Amino acid sequence: QVNLVESGGGLVQAGGSLRLSCEASAVIYSIKAMGWYRQALGKQRELVAEIAEGGKTNSAVSVKGRFTISRDDAESTVSLQIFNLKPEDTAVYYCHLVGLTARGNVDIWGQGTQVTVSS
Repeated sequence: QVNLVESGGGLVQAGGSLRLSCEASAVIYSIKAMGWYRQALGKQRELVAEIAEGGKTNSAVSVKGRFTISRDDAESTVSLQIFNLKPEDTAVYYCHLVGLTARGNVDIWGQGTQVTVSS
């Protein structure tokens, strides 16, 4: 079984910054997609940013210029650097991985980390 462990969430004031990290419990050989989604209270889960096969990045229009996604292959991690946080960024942020790991193919989610932005 492969798990994703997220860290870095918390309470921050509007305009502040956070860095979210997601580490897989197995070596990742290749990815189809690895990235972050978020779900605000009462809303559907939505893509924030992801790294797709070949290294292409995709991100939501609402976060362009404020969120930067990066991947550390050696550490099997993906990070999300967030700048200029807004109250509307408040949500549970989930890491998602689709790919081939040392334990086989996976399509898995992390348990989520809460990000709360106060105005």
